[in-house]
Amino acid sequence: MHSYRTHNCAELRDTNVGETVRLSGWVHRKRDHGNLLFIDLRDHYGITQCVIETDVPIFPEVEAVRSESVITVTGKVVARSEETVNSNLPTGQVEVDITDFSLQSAADDLPMPVFGEQEYPEDIRLRHRYLDLRRERLHNNIVLRSNVISTLRNSMVEQGFMEFQTPILTASSPEGARDFLVPSRMHPGQFYALPQAPQQFKQLVMMSGFDRYFQIAPCFRDEDARADRSPGEFYQLDIEMAFVTQEDVFAAVEPVLTNVFQKFANGRKVETPFQRIPFDEAMMKYGSDKPDLRNPIILSDVTEVFRGSGFGLFAKSVENGNVVRAIPAPGAGDRARSFFDKMNDWARKEGAGGLGYIIFKDGEAKGPIAKNLDADRIAKIQEIAGVKDGDGIFFACDKELHAAELAGKARNIIGTDLDICEKDVFKFCWVIDFPMFEYDEKEKKIDFSHNPFSMPQGGLEALETMDPLEIKGYQYDIVCNGIELSSGAIRNHRPEIMTKAFEIAGYDASVVEDRFGGMLNAFRYGAPPHGGIAPGVDRIVMLLADEPNIREVILFPMNQQAQDLMMQAPAPVPPKNLRELHIRTVMPEPKPES
Repeated sequence: MHSYRTHNCAELRDTNVGETVRLSGWVHRKRDHGNLLFIDLRDHYGITQCVIETDVPIFPEVEAVRSESVITVTGKVVARSEETVNSNLPTGQVEVDITDFSLQSAADDLPMPVFGEQEYPEDIRLRHRYLDLRRERLHNNIVLRSNVISTLRNSMVEQGFMEFQTPILTASSPEGARDFLVPSRMHPGQFYALPQAPQQFKQLVMMSGFDRYFQIAPCFRDEDARADRSPGEFYQLDIEMAFVTQEDVFAAVEPVLTNVFQKFANGRKVETPFQRIPFDEAMMKYGSDKPDLRNPIILSDVTEVFRGSGFGLFAKSVENGNVVRAIPAPGAGDRARSFFDKMNDWARKEGAGGLGYIIFKDGEAKGPIAKNLDADRIAKIQEIAGVKDGDGIFFACDKELHAAELAGKARNIIGTDLDICEKDVFKFCWVIDFPMFEYDEKEKKIDFSHNPFSMPQGGLEALETMDPLEIKGYQYDIVCNGIELSSGAIRNHRPEIMTKAFEIAGYDASVVEDRFGGMLNAFRYGAPPHGGIAPGVDRIVMLLADEPNIREVILFPMNQQAQDLMMQAPAPVPPKNLRELHIRTVMPEPKPES
């Protein structure tokens, strides 16, 4: 017989009754029934109930063992009586009558119990992550993650993609976040950067004559944490393809994501094909470039209705170049006034003046705005926004981008509060036709709005003849249920187009040569048209596991301050190590007391 187990803790069935077996695992739960002691024994696979009577010689040893201790038991498989069968367990028809017992590892008093699904403070959970991971929900999430990655990898290989690994120690890249820097011992005063993404390398793979590349790529960005973004590091399904158009990328990626979501949907619907929504339309209709299509609320432009109207606040704002966005609230006409006031208070906390509103009830339009609009204007608002009696409608008035963003956030809150969003469905869309450039109000200059390595629609001619703010890029995002899974683009593979694009964004040609010389040189020796995308693995698993926070699907995550409480990182290092790296730390000045 094997030293530790003949079966795992999920295998035994009524067909094993009468067999002598050996199991090993953790003591999940103990239950003392007087003359009997029950132990639920747990391993990675499941739980088996074990039992021992008080007159068995080893009973005192078994009774003394603490929860989460690791033990090995040997005994005969017996059938449970009909009234004690546990239909919630695959092994619930049988139990193991313990005849031999070994304590492999004793557990101390636990800082948090494993049995049950109670919530515990983040610092306790992360400091003792190995205990947290023993809990069923979290354990299942990590198993799901492994299965998702395997499915993604298999789908890519089946489509003829080859998996390569790109460097981890590399040069800084303009991906939009701070780099993690690694000092070089051999080159004093110089630093490597951990890759924010394998962007340049995967393009160089295409320069090297390979046709279809992918990898499950680790990426490192010194960013603040969010519910859907882990600080420090994340993983993405990194993809690049040669001789492709935007549509070719969509045709390759859409089946991969459809397959993985359908496989692990667990009864939820996956809508296909994915919708295509131009960026401008997304901002107009949803107030976001990552719209949650489960929400039926559609925003609309009612600027002209308020131009010259009796509602002076909006009328004056419109004359000053601002816009008005309407946010329907279906069925809100019967809501108490507090619902509308709460939205107003929320908007003020967002830095806006508030959200004006009209309530349509019993054939009347009510509220401060309605009192200052004539019947024709009110009817026009109803027509444009598609609202009817029994509905409400809110208004965001500001500069175009700010109005869209406020309306988009309000749309999400209203959809949730009114409980009108579809459930148990994954709704995808491609957001396409992103602006190539945007105006940076802070720096007072034109800059890239998305990926600087993208091909502008219209190529060099567009860069030379069009208003930069009117140029679209072959750039696209894939969004699911309001979560951005990925950004991608058809790449700029022509040196002269790349130099001109960076020139518009304020980068001198010498700067481009200095920072991206490796890729530019490759372009000069024959570069194929190419494009790609990189769906986020962590966010895919987060959606499939129906978790609100990405931390719940990462094996060993950091906290929101980018600290690993379990391994105590980051941490100071001895001066000797710093001297070897030729660096000295300079601590920030303490803040003056107020």
